[in-house]
Amino acid sequence: MKLLGERISIVKKQSLLSIVILATNDKRKLAMLFLWLLAWSVCGVIVMINYFQITNEKAKLFLIIYLSFWIYFEVSIIRAFIWRKFGKEKIWIKDGIFRYQREVNGKGKIKEFTPDLMREFKILDVRPSNLIDSLNQSFWVRGGERLEFMHQTKTQRFGMQISDEQARNVFNEIKDFIARSR
Repeated sequence: MKLLGERISIVKKQSLLSIVILATNDKRKLAMLFLWLLAWSVCGVIVMINYFQITNEKAKLFLIIYLSFWIYFEVSIIRAFIWRKFGKEKIWIKDGIFRYQREVNGKGKIKEFTPDLMREFKILDVRPSNLIDSLNQSFWVRGGERLEFMHQTKTQRFGMQISDEQARNVFNEIKDFIARSR
């Protein structure tokens, strides 16, 4: 087994390439994300409780709009926390099939791709000056994929929030294994 940093492990055998990318290994950041989730939840519950005590219709309308945004971000934070706590990406190539899975606590849909139909396999650039790229690489967000390929007409991205060097290493491992398998 080969390790790329603390989050990525690679196993190579004759007819198998397996890559596992953990969502995180930083317990301190995970604890801070949990505290943020807890504080966000308490704030929303307090606003919900106060909604029923307000008689002004305009104030009630404002709270409904506020709570709509609150629910959206509550769900986003919960999803990010669950991903960071229990998630990992699995990539494996076996018997001529490229498989990818975003697994959370042992569950996740496995996507299968035929390497012959994969094209435009590339590393996605992250520009620190780009706001969207910076947000996608944030700890509290699910996303920030660094590798991409086209399979038939669909784009598939993976390698969430890995560094440039790790992305290059994973890219080269996959590309070399597919080329050797043909």
